[in-house]
Amino acid sequence: MTETRPAPAADPAGLRTRRAQAAADTEAALKDAAKQVFDRVGYLRAKITDITTEAGRAAGSFYSHFDSKEQLLEALLLDILAEGSRRSALPGHDPDFSHLDAIRWHVAAYWSFLTENRPVIVALQQAAMVSEHFARRQRELMAPLMAEMAGHLEHVTAAGGRLPADPPDVAEAMVALMSGYAYSWLTGGQPRLTADEAVDLLARFILAGVMGPAARPG
Repeated sequence: MTETRPAPAADPAGLRTRRAQAAADTEAALKDAAKQVFDRVGYLRAKITDITTEAGRAAGSFYSHFDSKEQLLEALLLDILAEGSRRSALPGHDPDFSHLDAIRWHVAAYWSFLTENRPVIVALQQAAMVSEHFARRQRELMAPLMAEMAGHLEHVTAAGGRLPADPPDVAEAMVALMSGYAYSWLTGGQPRLTADEAVDLLARFILAGVMGPAARPG
């Protein structure tokens, strides 16, 4: 009599876990590859096949995760915004923008955030220049950051500072100043200032701008 072995137990949960992990690994590989490609050839010249080749993945795998190169860039922006939010909880965070040290902490954190994510930041600038849709979407995604910065500016008026405009507009100008100057610093060849000097410049410039005659540079 032939012994009948029981069929192996089904493992749908384990299979789903392995598939989910494989999908997550592929998505992460595509994001990392995109940064490498953007850094090498720029966002506008980058092709999806360049990204999948860099990632060591099949060309069709891209569309299992992203509809377009623009959507991939949006996902990278969301990643770095999430990292920025985590950094805002680090020790030393002070929301009182009437003080130079508080502003400098934010500028230094933002500068580090920009330089560590240089390929993505440059790609965002390039994408916004050619796509009004993406520029608008980028503003939408950055709205929480702008709101947080505007809230910090309430300390300025409480300390006797005279904002040149309403807090949301001043916050937008501050972020544009930091982003624009950092973009120039990152892409302009050999910078005249060190990173620390650039951060000091921006912090003092912003303090004078938001506090006016009441500014105390320190």
